[in-house]
Amino acid sequence: YDDVHIDCTWKEWTLMDTSQKNLYKDVMLETYKNLTDIGYSWEDNTTEEHCTSSKRHERHEGSQTGEKPSTYTKCLKIFAHNSHLQRYKTTHSGGKHYECNQCCKVFTSHSKLQMHRRTHTGEKPYECNQCGKAFSQQNTLQIHKRTHTGEKPYECNQCGKAFAQHSHLQIHKRTHTGEKPYKCNQCGKAFAQHSHLQMHKNTHTGEKPYECNQCGKAFARNSHLQIHKRTHTGEKPYACNQCGKAFSQHSHLQTHKRTH
Repeated sequence: YDDVHIDCTWKEWTLMDTSQKNLYKDVMLETYKNLTDIGYSWEDNTTEEHCTSSKRHERHEGSQTGEKPSTYTKCLKIFAHNSHLQRYKTTHSGGKHYECNQCCKVFTSHSKLQMHRRTHTGEKPYECNQCGKAFSQQNTLQIHKRTHTGEKPYECNQCGKAFAQHSHLQIHKRTHTGEKPYKCNQCGKAFAQHSHLQMHKNTHTGEKPYECNQCGKAFARNSHLQIHKRTHTGEKPYACNQCGKAFSQHSHLQTHKRTH
């Protein structure tokens, strides 16, 4: 194992560019795959023992050098181990296994592998016959069709509000329970939706991933970009039902209504 294993420190990892990181990942995954194929033992207790030993060694190195311990190599070990463990379990339980030749993920049926492969190829064979939008999975197309039919089969048993998707109902229920399962690991603020947590994190990082393709101005939230774009298009979708005056933002309409 030690003859073929290549470890790297956190400092070395951060100095790599994207292509070097991808190359390192591919080489190490291939190494662990080959070790398994020639009979190297990946028993759970051995893996835990090795990781515990690695953690002690890394803590010692960190205290000497001040570097952040390397975790990426351990992640690769665990990923490779789990992938081959899953294949081992599937094979020895009497079932077939189907492995993706791009990421090594293992599936119990050929149909599931085919669906997974579309995440690599971008193939979208299921097309809506009303608007032409295409999807990689048939069930996603069925959900989409409800935007045309207006069907909302999932109803809240507390307030009666209905939704087209079960996941949207689950999110809605948190308005009744107050549950906020997504917590920021920097400030502790919690959110009912994962997307809201992701937007919040941008306030810490300063990241602005949504850029206007006309003037280059960037925003932390996609909704803010959409509002900004109206300064270019002149669109004003919010009209006052009393005087007809229109506004580009809903909040501006609400402010205007107070004048009546």
